[in-house]
Amino acid sequence: MSCGRFGNKEADGVKDMRIVCLSKHLTEMLFALGKGHNIVAVDLSSTYPDSAKLLKTVGYHRALSPESIIAMNPDLVIHSNDIGPDNVLPQITKAGLNIKAFGGANTIDSANLLLKELGRFFGEEKKADSIIAKMNEGIAKAADTLKAMNITDSLKVMIIHFGLRNNNYFVMSGRNGVGDKMLRLAGCTPAQYDGKGAREMSAEAVALANPDIIVATDFGYDRMGSIDNFLITVPGVALTNAGKNRRIIRFEEHDLVYFGPRTGENIIKLINLLHPAAGAEKK
Repeated sequence: MSCGRFGNKEADGVKDMRIVCLSKHLTEMLFALGKGHNIVAVDLSSTYPDSAKLLKTVGYHRALSPESIIAMNPDLVIHSNDIGPDNVLPQITKAGLNIKAFGGANTIDSANLLLKELGRFFGEEKKADSIIAKMNEGIAKAADTLKAMNITDSLKVMIIHFGLRNNNYFVMSGRNGVGDKMLRLAGCTPAQYDGKGAREMSAEAVALANPDIIVATDFGYDRMGSIDNFLITVPGVALTNAGKNRRIIRFEEHDLVYFGPRTGENIIKLINLLHPAAGAEKK
């Protein structure tokens, strides 16, 4: 069903709908569908495209402020069933806001389905089909790029992320999530981390996993300011092959946690960062 059910009128080709988007992958996809001008606020993790950074924020998607969402006077609030705390949905529902949940984009197939669903809901089916076709072409191009490099060794890679909610570093990889899928598509093996996950990072588990390369997401890497500080501060990193060889790579978090319109480009970027020697040989 299209968003017309909320009684929004079309004026000069621009809808007057006010949308609060609480999931970063939905934010990127709405901008891709040409609906970015309708978004009035986002969660803190919605940092792509750059235009999203200019919007008001209503808290981290798992630590949202119901009052801030309500204060935006939105016509529609969208999320992907991973928001918190527990009182958010009841409170904004009680306030009479229109709320719509969409799926995740944890696989290529689910990203395709989600884009189709968003296209139908917002009346942009043709644009959604075009985005899907371009996304799949990009992923195929990434596969061809990797194949052309003829990489014979399989590097072990660990993704370390700084969680805003827990105010702590944690290992994102080793759980068969999007990050692991991206690493495999880039010709690498996720390092097996036997630790406690997001609650407490284990220096011993990081050292035992012994990745050849560590991918550090942007916020966590940037707050350290340098590889040297990252090695000193993040538990266990200095004991790994990645630490000893200073193979710490910075990568945007939003490019590792969902599949979307730019996935093919992101995989190629990851391939070139993880296999610089192979890329240089092809040149």
